[in-house]
Amino acid sequence: MLNPMVQRNLRKERVGLVTSHKMDKSISILVIRKVKHPVYGKFMTKSKKFMAHDENNDCGIGDTVRIMETRPLSKNKRWRLVEIIKRAK
Repeated sequence: MLNPMVQRNLRKERVGLVTSHKMDKSISILVIRKVKHPVYGKFMTKSKKFMAHDENNDCGIGDTVRIMETRPLSKNKRWRLVEIIKRAK
């Protein structure tokens, strides 16, 4: 039995841009981050795509959203939509 005093780790959050919302209750998000090169010191742009669960199909392409880590919901979905920060025009 688990000790009730043990706390689990905080879930990761990311902010990104919606690139696709064609699926039912799913969105594809592009998260961009700047990383400093270890040798040359130049800042590089790295990007990664995440699949997230959008329960109400609220998001549109170009929206800026916050997603949170969650249990596996499908083969590719391990994130869920927390909030829409900014709507696309």
